[in-house]
Amino acid sequence: MHGMDRLKQYKIAVLAGGASTEREVSLKSGAAVFNALKGAGVDVKFVDLTEESFGKIGSLGIDLAFLALHGKYGEDGFIQGLLKENNIIFTGSDKTASNLALDKIRSKYKFVERSVSTPGFVVVKRNEKVDARNINVPCVVKPQFEGSSIGIAICETKDDAVKAVLATRAYDGDALVEEYIGGRELTVGILDEKALPVVEIVPEDGYYDFHSKYLSGKTKYIVPAQLDGSISAKAQDLAIRAHKALGCKHMSRVDIRLDDKNDMYVLEVNTIPGFTEKSLLPMAAKAAGITFPELCRKILIMAIDESGAREYPHGSLGEERGT
Repeated sequence: MHGMDRLKQYKIAVLAGGASTEREVSLKSGAAVFNALKGAGVDVKFVDLTEESFGKIGSLGIDLAFLALHGKYGEDGFIQGLLKENNIIFTGSDKTASNLALDKIRSKYKFVERSVSTPGFVVVKRNEKVDARNINVPCVVKPQFEGSSIGIAICETKDDAVKAVLATRAYDGDALVEEYIGGRELTVGILDEKALPVVEIVPEDGYYDFHSKYLSGKTKYIVPAQLDGSISAKAQDLAIRAHKALGCKHMSRVDIRLDDKNDMYVLEVNTIPGFTEKSLLPMAAKAAGITFPELCRKILIMAIDESGAREYPHGSLGEERGT
């Protein structure tokens, strides 16, 4: 059965908003996905989730959810667990992989375990005194669970690093203090276990922070990245290995640093990357000849295929899947 015909059998919702620090970005992502699906004739509604409404997931009357929730409750496995309990098919990685990928510290240990190149690091527990002797500079200090570059600081001095670690205590979890890798900022989108064209990010001020991502308008995105073919292939291979190391599914976006020796280091894997007009996964997909509406439909079809449900009419999904 044709992809669009299959999607028309499902009652679909785009879930966005949520209760994390990335709520506003999530709403933008969700609106873009909703408009693309609605314009393609899909039976879809937009749901702005709040902390209070998560418990009402089962009453939405939907078969299939497109997740556009970033950060806490969206990428940490919480919503994935709720949807599974309610027999609702959802896009992206499962509860376990989502939780692992959002946790910057646990994912670092997984990269090391799976021989996925990543910058050196130390962890500072939130209840520990910060000992500057254990920190090498320059470094990057990151909260354990935040996304969209929220709470991240690049530190040139030990004093700055100590202050940055203390600042992460405004967020949940511990602090990750990571070796700073100079060089070029790359990102590789993964779609259906295949790497999309590499994107190079060139921020105006040299660092891709929250302002550069969503507010500046002056960050340059080069896609395909102007790299030697073998370097691009190496970045794509590394991204796929990072994606698989965390057990991700359907899609992700892998952030990589390329140093002046052409060595590469995975920074993190985003299981629900942005879907705004400035977002990088849609940009890479476009470079591969996939339009934004087509990308959204492909992701939904992958979720259906993953669930084992293929041609079930409205209302019969739970019964057919033996639930």
